[in-house]
Amino acid sequence: MPLTLFLHSLFCKRNSILRLEMAEVVNMIDSEVFLAFTTYATIVTVKMMIMSPMTAYFRITRKAFGNPEDVARQAKNEEERKKMLRPDPDVERVRRCHQNDLENIVPFVLIGLLYSLTGPDLRTAVLHFRIFAGSRFCHTLAYVLALPQPSRGLSWMVGFGATLSMAYRVLSTVSYF
Repeated sequence: MPLTLFLHSLFCKRNSILRLEMAEVVNMIDSEVFLAFTTYATIVTVKMMIMSPMTAYFRITRKAFGNPEDVARQAKNEEERKKMLRPDPDVERVRRCHQNDLENIVPFVLIGLLYSLTGPDLRTAVLHFRIFAGSRFCHTLAYVLALPQPSRGLSWMVGFGATLSMAYRVLSTVSYF
């Protein structure tokens, strides 16, 4: 009988600790900072996802494909197929822009999530999120429209700086050294 009471009390303690931890997580998720992060993370992720159909649009309109199976329905004969299997500067520009999104938006989402869990001031957090999102849209416009430098470079640096600033806050808040 004492063993069952011990196990019961151990289970109840563990269960109450888990309930307490879950309550803290729910409070974090309900915070306005987390809601703002979720909004901006979704906006930039959807923006990044739009780059795939944009690449397809450029491939189709420029008749420039990267794989033989992609031209099978587009060309009538072997000669036309070979002409369509080529790189195109516009397609490559959109692809590089998409690659740059992957290299910057994924770290923003990860670091932004951690940042939002450190309890930052709402105005400061929203400023970070807006700066990053705005910089990614400016970067895409500068890249796809081939605007003169330093427009693309500056827009990249602004977004990168916002992500670094959030990373600094995360490390300075929760450093485990």
